[in-house]
Amino acid sequence: MDDEGLSADPARVAAFHTGVSAESRACALLMLKGYQILARRYRSGYGEIDIVARRRQVLVFVEVKARAKFDDAAYAVTPRQQQRIADAARIWLASHTDHDNMECRFDVILVAPKRFPRHLEAAFDAS
Repeated sequence: MDDEGLSADPARVAAFHTGVSAESRACALLMLKGYQILARRYRSGYGEIDIVARRRQVLVFVEVKARAKFDDAAYAVTPRQQQRIADAARIWLASHTDHDNMECRFDVILVAPKRFPRHLEAAFDAS
């Protein structure tokens, strides 16, 4: 174990594990709905996209939010964060030109304990 792992803030470690678990649940939901997962936790200089998925000719950039309640999760997707996701999506598209002609959409998947994840299609617009 490195020094960084020894000094990690327990709250940050717990949040990381919660996020990874929520993203796994979101991927499972998307696959059940017929989506192909193209990328997870894509990072660019502008921000991170939790999931990039495809279903037919639609490319979907998905933000996953885990909170105690669905409403709290929904409110956590702020306009500033939406802009960072849109900017990161532009970078992803620039490096994946095989998806140029596809319709793009921004979805949100809300995750709460002991509840089936909630998929909000076209949750926000990137324009």
